[in-house]
Order: sequence, then C-alpha cells, then structure tokens
Amino acid sequence: MKLLSFAVPCYNSAAYMEHCVETLLHGGEEVEIIIVDDGSQKDNTAEIADRLAAEHPSIIKAVHQENGGHGQAVNTGLKNATGRYFKVVDSDDWVDEKAYDKILDVLRRTVDEEKELDMLISNYVYEKEGAIHKKVMSYSNLPKDRYFTWDETGRFKKGQYILMHSVIYRTELLRDCGLELPKHTFYVDNLYVFYPLPYVKTMYYLDVEFYRYYIGREDQSVNEKVMISRIDQQIKVNKLMLESFDYKNIENEHVKKYMFNYLEMITVISTVLLMKSGTKEHQQKRHDLWSYIKSKDEFIYKKLRYGILCGTTNLPGHTGRLISVSAYKIAQKVVGFN
Repeated sequence: MKLLSFAVPCYNSAAYMEHCVETLLHGGEEVEIIIVDDGSQKDNTAEIADRLAAEHPSIIKAVHQENGGHGQAVNTGLKNATGRYFKVVDSDDWVDEKAYDKILDVLRRTVDEEKELDMLISNYVYEKEGAIHKKVMSYSNLPKDRYFTWDETGRFKKGQYILMHSVIYRTELLRDCGLELPKHTFYVDNLYVFYPLPYVKTMYYLDVEFYRYYIGREDQSVNEKVMISRIDQQIKVNKLMLESFDYKNIENEHVKKYMFNYLEMITVISTVLLMKSGTKEHQQKRHDLWSYIKSKDEFIYKKLRYGILCGTTNLPGHTGRLISVSAYKIAQKVVGFN
C-alpha cells in the first residue's frame, strides 16, 4: 500500500500539468499520482499523461475517461487510489517540496505508530497572478503538531474554512462515507470537504504552506464573472450541501456548528452573486433558492435567513446592498475570487 495517493484531474491541461506532477514526484515511491484525463480533446493532455506514466511506472497512473467534469475526475481518482491517504491537486496548482517532506513525515509516523488519523490539515497559498505578497490561509485556532478531535476546534471563526486545498483525508473514510461527487458540476470541491466531516473523528494540523493555489486565468472557475455565468452550478452545490447536512442527527456540537457556518458562507456567495448580476432572472432565482431552503428544512432556513451573514445579504435598499457587498468581501477572502 502506498502512503499517499494524489488525484490530478486534467482537462486540456497540457500547458501546466507537468509542473504540477513534477512537484508531486518529490514524494518518491511512497506516493502514487493518478492523472485523470477527463476527456481532453483540444490539446495533448492524454499523451502527456501516458508519457509521464511510462517514465514513472511505479508512481504514476494515467486514467482516461469520457468528460465528466471535475467531480467525476475526483471520483475516478478515489476509485483507483491504493494509498492510505488521499489528496486532490488540481493540474494548474502545485505543492511546496519542503512542506511536502513534513507532510510525509507526519503520515509515515501515523502509520508506524498505528495512530488513528482521519484528516490532516495544512496551509495553502494563493498564488495570485501579479500579486507581490502571496496570501497564506492558515489555521491558528487549531492545535498544532498533534492529534486532536472536534471538541478542540471550538474557535473556528466565520470566514475560516477547511477547503480542498488544505485537507488530506484517510482514503477509506472517503469510501466508507459514500462520497461520490456529481458529474458535470463546478464547485464540487465544497461537497468534497463538506460531506465527510461528520465521519471525521481525529485530525492533525501541520502549520506548513503545502498547497500552492494558482489564481489568474480568465476562464478559471472562481473568476467572479465566470461564477455569475455558472450561477446554476453554484446553486446546485448549495442545494446538495443543504440536502447532505443532517443537522438534527449530528451528535457533536462542534461539527454541527462548523458545518452550519460553512453552509452559511456558501449560501452568502450564492445570494450575493445573484444580487450582483442585477437581472430579473437572477433575482427570481435568488427568491427560488430561499424558497427551496425553506421547503427542505424550515429550522435551517430560519437560522440562515435571520443569521448575521445571510440576514445582511437580504436587507432591502441601498444600505442593504452596501452590507451585502461587505459580506461578499469576506467570501472573496475565503475562496479567492479574481
């Protein structure tokens, strides 16, 4: 069994995928890299994947599939993973080698000492095109360099979330919880992190800047204009998060609080994007989203609708719009919109 499996979803990624894979190869024989070619046709992504697999046959697997979107590529990576732990690295991102060594040290020690570890958390860096100072997302509220449980995470602040970039899951936990991301859907990284959380018992926070998250392409999914054009995808993920959030049956209050805050932030993003677009169609979709939330769970609807963040995004008039923009700026910091 490998120590750590990486899934690298690739869709017409020829221009940058090799750099990503080269940084992952630093892990040597303890890791496997599963390059998932998601039906690329506009460039030679498939050929690059096959060549890299041929050059590193004991480390790299190349898997080709019909186009199914980012979520289906993650599903395929998980299906083919043999590592004890699992991480997704997007093909335009990369990892820091010094931090990588420390990550592997923790995972190696965890296995050698037969410790229970469901989720390893580390920092990520916004590698924003043209930015002199790179923003580091860290988790100073968490215990450092030791194993801990949800009962020690009560100080999570609004605007501070564990994202796909910062998490490594135990592979069997993802399988046991039945994780399967929807096809042809953007923004499923939120589902990837959100859905397994009630199953996580033990965590470890390593305060290193491991994941480098590239921001700068005009067609990138977190570009604000792109997000507005794909608002139906954002709404779909928002609804799926709501449907998977079994609030009343989650026993641990810290898990429950964290997941509610995460759902709240995603709902803020949906609401404000619909507001910012300014069209009557999007205003109707905003109304429909809140009606859907109310129909699914009136208790959650009230907590969201009249909470600090969502409540402010629904205030009427000029003052309401100003407050909504302020709430949106918090969201921008979280997901790094262009």
